[in-house]
Amino acid sequence: MESVGSNPVRLWGLTMEERASRLAASLGIDSTGPSAEDTGTIISNNAVTYDPAWLRHIADHPGMVLTLDGVPALGHARGASEAAELRAAINEGRAAASTTGQTVLTYEDGPTIENKQLRKRETPFLMPLTKETIRPLERASYFGAYKGVTDILTKYLWPEWALVLTRIAAKIGMTPNMVTAIGFICVVAATFLFASGQYWLGMGVGLIFMVFDTVDGKLARCTVTSSWWGNIFDHGIDLIHPPFWWWFWATGLAVYGLPLSEPMFWVVQFVIQGGYVLQRVIEGVFMRQNGMMHIHVWERFDSQFRLITARRNPNMVILFVSMIFGRPDIGLIAVAVWTLISLAVHTVRIFQAQAFRRRGGTIKSWLAGNA
Repeated sequence: MESVGSNPVRLWGLTMEERASRLAASLGIDSTGPSAEDTGTIISNNAVTYDPAWLRHIADHPGMVLTLDGVPALGHARGASEAAELRAAINEGRAAASTTGQTVLTYEDGPTIENKQLRKRETPFLMPLTKETIRPLERASYFGAYKGVTDILTKYLWPEWALVLTRIAAKIGMTPNMVTAIGFICVVAATFLFASGQYWLGMGVGLIFMVFDTVDGKLARCTVTSSWWGNIFDHGIDLIHPPFWWWFWATGLAVYGLPLSEPMFWVVQFVIQGGYVLQRVIEGVFMRQNGMMHIHVWERFDSQFRLITARRNPNMVILFVSMIFGRPDIGLIAVAVWTLISLAVHTVRIFQAQAFRRRGGTIKSWLAGNA
């Protein structure tokens, strides 16, 4: 991969050369510059900033050029002559001469592509990088890093809060792992608060964690600082802590003064804990059976149900409502009921997918459109 042109303006503290190099490394693309033969070179225009999804898409399509105002922004040259023409067009601010078999995507036409990593289909951002466009570009890159299919709180409640925190974290030089570490402390604190029956305070600390759980991922994507360890640290916490929250919410009911009977305690825990594990198993089985595609992006219904399915954030909404009425015990029972319903929905969906394949159908994401 080769960056062409100079641009002193930085985005999230990175020059465009640094950003392009990090993005290339994250995708396993050689970013050492042009080779002697210029075979399979990706050319990046430093005057613009683009969503990482564009680089991934261009890298997968040799001979494709993405343009903004007619000037190449990204191009996948198939040989020395195409690479030279793309460099010249960028340096001279003009359109590149088309060659046989070349595909030109004009950004103004609004081409859409599927982002499998973030489970959405959209026209990713592409904008000139100037001092005047830094703030809108920060916003565009931040929201560009958002999953299209997620829970209702992450999607609608705190994106703006997390944007402010992401900007602050980037400005003061915090790493994503630092943010994750703070979130982990909040997870542990919330667990102890639930165990002691201090539900309102526990939910407040838990809310801080849930927002930080968004910030660390967005900070990593915006500053292109994702790492293997950071991914394990973040997703490991996400995977492990919910069962502890539901268990200690139940034990805290005795301190609060509304203990569950022993049979009810074990029934509720069996349903919540078992349902949590089984839903994860179903998701894993579906991915293995369908080319690592998430069950939540199969059909539009699955994406819509992901907003409210029995995971941590929707469950916390149920518990929040129960606390308004001073009945955390009924709230936990409601979480168990909703877990059972969600498990039933996912079980039906995986059997429907298997039946569809047996009839000769091919499972693909509705986000892929006609691509």
